[in-house]
Amino acid sequence: MSLLVKICGITRPEDAEHAAAAGADLIGLNFWRGSKRFVEDKQAREIIAAIPTGVLRVGVFVNAHPLVITETLEELKLDRVQLHGDEMAASWTWLRPEQIIRTIRVRDEASLKDALGWQASLFLYDAHTEEYGGSGQQAPWEVVGAGPRRPFLIAGGLNPGNVAEAIVATRPDGVDVSSGVESARGVKDIRKVRAFIKQARAAAARLKM
Repeated sequence: MSLLVKICGITRPEDAEHAAAAGADLIGLNFWRGSKRFVEDKQAREIIAAIPTGVLRVGVFVNAHPLVITETLEELKLDRVQLHGDEMAASWTWLRPEQIIRTIRVRDEASLKDALGWQASLFLYDAHTEEYGGSGQQAPWEVVGAGPRRPFLIAGGLNPGNVAEAIVATRPDGVDVSSGVESARGVKDIRKVRAFIKQARAAAARLKM
């Protein structure tokens, strides 16, 4: 499988369109009101309309009620649900594994054990912070790289300048970025997006991923 690239925290239709054109495989929209990149449903519809066929639409949720997620999934036709909070695996068995991206905030090896109970097709390893993501802090690459081999995206403080190093250190199935490719909060810089994807793909090719 080739390296997956997820551009997250999209707040504008044009940013979704540009990211997809640059080669992004997944586009993330944040439905948690505590996020600096939160989008209302109307805004989300406009963004999703700009995402071409073949690029996965990911909804990011934090401790949301299952009914909220069900309604959002159906109304907006999302492809994946990223559970980014303190959700318990037993409460989400109604979702198919291929629908789930489970975020694990990694502090140490014990953090990775939190993933054992989840039936998810993809995990996202982020930095461990008191907040729910979006901190721009770097995940502990050495811990992730030495951890169990499950399909995962590496996230946390990535940008065009360090994504290649992160890939070499962790050998992920994909990479996830938000603030590292922005010119302002919630506004993606297409030059940074292109540079990020170019550096990521080149690093993966060198590792023959």
